[in-house]
Amino acid sequence: MTKAEIITEISNKTGIEKLDVQEAVEAFFKVVKNSMINGENVYVRGFGSFVVKKRAKKTARNISKNTAIIIPEHFVPSFKPAKVFIEKVKSSNKKISEL
Repeated sequence: MTKAEIITEISNKTGIEKLDVQEAVEAFFKVVKNSMINGENVYVRGFGSFVVKKRAKKTARNISKNTAIIIPEHFVPSFKPAKVFIEKVKSSNKKISEL
């Protein structure tokens, strides 16, 4: 499902204009992004958590040159679904279509 499809579905279910729904969805994503950029986690009860994870410094190999390179510690965004959300997906009898 794409962002446009999400906006259309929300608009159809709520009766709110698509443009207003789009602004709200865009504002939500902007708040989540800015919070994570600032090192803050975002928790949405019943849905999940958008968390910033720290990756430790590590040594990797450049296979083409056969040399070792050092990857410094860095932070990556991550999503952890809520237990309620996981259980609903598990109990769903819908099958994911093959790509």
